Amino acid sequence: MIKGFKMKLHEGMEAEYEKRHNALWQEMKDMIHQYGGKNYTIFLDRETNILFGYIEIDSEEKWSESADTEICRKWWDYMADIMDTNPDNSPVSIDLKTVFHLD
Repeated sequence: MIKGFKMKLHEGMEAEYEKRHNALWQEMKDMIHQYGGKNYTIFLDRETNILFGYIEIDSEEKWSESADTEICRKWWDYMADIMDTNPDNSPVSIDLKTVFHLD
């Protein structure tokens, strides 16, 4: 299953966002794979600071369970100062509708 979503980065935080992701914790990588995620890519629209995420997941149900892991919550807390977040520090994330796909 392919999942696309968007998030919003705070102004001037592009380099910090990229730096933190280039040093992604091994525990986060392991958790993403454990909960069925692969081929995870995040793009940035520099004009709007909108982040576009693409990930392939095994199932929506299994992937949603990853939000309840300690490492995911720790990552959200770590990233909260540079992007739009909800009260629990999860990123404000809007799922996007697939309108075309070609293998």
